[in-house]
Amino acid sequence: MDDAFRKVAALGLPGVMLVIAMATTGFAGAAAITTALAALGGPFGMLGGIGVLGITALVADSLAKVGIEGFLKGIYCERRKSESQDKLVREVQGLPISGDLKRLLKDVVVSGCGC
Repeated sequence: MDDAFRKVAALGLPGVMLVIAMATTGFAGAAAITTALAALGGPFGMLGGIGVLGITALVADSLAKVGIEGFLKGIYCERRKSESQDKLVREVQGLPISGDLKRLLKDVVVSGCGC
């Protein structure tokens, strides 16, 4: 059942993106959908817009599966291999996240917990 909820949540983000893009076009109906998809697709047009929404759904599904905590932990675990600890700790301190998550990420950067 959790898997089904995760899939529905993953589809919600591309839907919200499309609705926002449609609202900014100033058109209604099919013209709004066409223009929004073309805007999302950039130089690749409507097909690119459909691709962007599909990739967004895949990314949202992956984030829902791993969770933002695990995702950020994995990123900083890899980055600590090639970047200085001081730089990463300063970066983590500036992130708009909870204090608990900041402490966890600092622990990953400093001691490599969970790498």
